[in-house]
Amino acid sequence: MIPPDLPAELKAALQRKAQGLSRRDATVRAAAISQTYRSGGGSSTIGNESDALAYALSRMPATYAAVVASLNALREIRPQFMPLSLLDVGAGPGTATWAAARAFESLDAFAAIDANPALRSLALDLAGEEIRLQGLSYARTEAATGLRDAAGSADLVVASYVLGEMPADRQITLAELMWAATRDTLLVVEPGTPAGYRRIIDLRRRLIAQGAHVIAPCPHDGECPLAAFPSEAGAASPEGNAPEQRAALDWCHFVQRLPRSRAHKYIKGAGLAFEDEKFSYVALARTPARQRPARVLAPPLVNKIEMRIKLCRPNGGVGLAIVPRRDKARYSRVRRVGWGDIVNTAET
Repeated sequence: MIPPDLPAELKAALQRKAQGLSRRDATVRAAAISQTYRSGGGSSTIGNESDALAYALSRMPATYAAVVASLNALREIRPQFMPLSLLDVGAGPGTATWAAARAFESLDAFAAIDANPALRSLALDLAGEEIRLQGLSYARTEAATGLRDAAGSADLVVASYVLGEMPADRQITLAELMWAATRDTLLVVEPGTPAGYRRIIDLRRRLIAQGAHVIAPCPHDGECPLAAFPSEAGAASPEGNAPEQRAALDWCHFVQRLPRSRAHKYIKGAGLAFEDEKFSYVALARTPARQRPARVLAPPLVNKIEMRIKLCRPNGGVGLAIVPRRDKARYSRVRRVGWGDIVNTAET
């Protein structure tokens, strides 16, 4: 598994570029950029080198960690996948490019698309620190425009934290263009919020209808069992929540813990030495996966008697596996299982 913290070369490059940068100024810039993204905006507030660097120092570690976690899940299901070419859509400072380069030593052609000149410039500067990325081809253009010229261009296409920057009709167009550009596998990562999950589910449904197969996190190509909640009506949940409230509490997402550097803590205004990044993702391929183990959908609940594991199962349903401690052999097989892991259904 690839670790979630930034590669040493990337950390060093960011530190060098941050020398002489006012951290107070960077904190203000990063907060303004973050607010724009949270309100549904894009990178328009990133207008110069200082803005781009502030954004990278603030968001690159968590974005990298989420993409790495998604790529680790993809590799676990398809260990035979060895892509030669990558296309990073909405690449920003090149975060997903760095993650893919670490995940797949087979990659030898790297391409990126983003319209923001400040982020493109920073990405190319940072890529110069990694010999494999020094030939990065980075098109400065809107994602849809660049993708129209990229049909069937890459074995692996990645889009991280991109869909939420655009209205719904453009999300549909982008999804179809990304799939057209994909020779083998498409990975899309979004924030682990109900809205981010909904974007992933909408893209998943649309591309399955066009022949895609889910590789991860789902162990099936059917409808997401959690996606049914918003349309339910009638009785409240066991906790007394109305169906609308229950839908907001139950969606497919995962968490990746990552370490924070001193600069990262300062810019984020955080005291903890780590950050937990919530994300939703889907990896889709043109051929089905050979294995389809169940996926853990929440932190397992452990008490003195048993372990309860919420699973998305290959049959398309969600179930609760209850493993009693007295069943020592079975309990031993699952006791280290965590949120987001795969589980052989025979073990539960």
